Amino acid sequence: MTPFDTIITGGTVVTAADTFQADIGITDGRIAAIGQALTGAAEVIDASGLLVLPGGIDSHVHIAQPSGDGVTMADDFESATRSAAFGGHTTLLPFCLQAKGQSLRDAVTWYHGLADGNCYTDVSFHLIITDPTPQALNQDLPALVEDGYTSVKVFMTYEGMKLTDKEILQTLEAAKTCGALPMVHAENDDAIEFLRDRAADRGEVAPKYHASTRPIPAEREATHRAISLAEIIDVPIMIVHVSNGDAIGEIKAGRARGSTVFAETCPQYLVLTADDLDVTGFDGAKYVCSPPPRDTDSQAACWAGLEQGVFDVFSSDHCPFRYDDSEGKKHPEGLKSFRWVPNGIPGVETSLPILFSEGVGKGRIDLNRFVALTSTNHAKMYGLYPQKGTIAVGSDADIVLWDPTRVEVIRQGILHHGADYTPYEGIEVTGWPIRTILRGQTIVADGELRAEKGVGAYRTRARSGQTRAA
Repeated sequence: MTPFDTIITGGTVVTAADTFQADIGITDGRIAAIGQALTGAAEVIDASGLLVLPGGIDSHVHIAQPSGDGVTMADDFESATRSAAFGGHTTLLPFCLQAKGQSLRDAVTWYHGLADGNCYTDVSFHLIITDPTPQALNQDLPALVEDGYTSVKVFMTYEGMKLTDKEILQTLEAAKTCGALPMVHAENDDAIEFLRDRAADRGEVAPKYHASTRPIPAEREATHRAISLAEIIDVPIMIVHVSNGDAIGEIKAGRARGSTVFAETCPQYLVLTADDLDVTGFDGAKYVCSPPPRDTDSQAACWAGLEQGVFDVFSSDHCPFRYDDSEGKKHPEGLKSFRWVPNGIPGVETSLPILFSEGVGKGRIDLNRFVALTSTNHAKMYGLYPQKGTIAVGSDADIVLWDPTRVEVIRQGILHHGADYTPYEGIEVTGWPIRTILRGQTIVADGELRAEKGVGAYRTRARSGQTRAA
């Protein structure tokens, strides 16, 4: 009987803290040994010349989420997790949306019905609260946190989803009481509605006006307000998809006051700008997401935030819609005005190569910071560490083998999501995942799917180590 099921040999192991040469022995889906010249396995994987990284964790993805009348997301759990695995991810944290009038428990049950048995990666759900009733906050949320659903998101924008300041305070207080980590989409909806109405009066309905009607001050103000509301309750808070230096300044100011503020940014704020929306015809709709891409100064500010530690995690905000589809970007109402264009872009398969190439490859961040931003910090933030997010004895054998020299041009034809386009078309990257291993089983290797759907499973989470009740 061999001591290991699998040995990964000859690679350079990278964690958030260390970089070293070692073999990895895997038994029963977990890392059983890390050492030199390991022997005795049914399967030996040669990783010579490759980086051996913890599997990517994307803690901000939208999958099969209700998106309005006549609008359908391009990815279900099968296609989204397949695409994620090709991109080097082994765990996704999508959002379970509570509809108005729906209990949180019913929302979770419904969402499990979509996910269970259909995944190629492991998954775990954040909760979105849109209807903060006493039952939702005082009964459902505490019970669900005990069951391992330990993070909750609120919106400050979007009709049907946004909460008032009072409702946000009530939700933050409930989260603090039961130890859930709050996440906030910070944009000032009243300011956006004012600007959108004014644009409509002027006949400014092209996709490019999506960006100009969601300006930086609307995000800056909402970021300040979200942090202030969290200070009133004295609860940690995560500001998601930060896009610019002004919002970063509010996060720094909150931290300087002693607040516990976490922050996330995404690839669209590093390599896209509002100019991508400003094109002839309707193609600008391919880049409609919120907050929108900004300008080159904002890109530089976000890179500085990654380099300097302002950002704790890097996520894709994968929110896919088909472009050439009446239930997608070319929805009949969307063709009339930008305000009805389905809001979101695909990116779960391309986010890691973009950050590696533009970050590690260009000397902005080192390998250890890359691992922290794309795996370890997610696991620690959201109650999955040390089962996930690191290469250590006893941890799940979630591993990606990465070729740091492989050059690829991102293009729709090589991707595996359900969308019919990528907003990152034509971007050349250096560094590419070539093998993705989930709990010891190869899911993707050499550009081919090697597993059946259902290999991925739902994972309950502990409370975040950052919450008071952890």
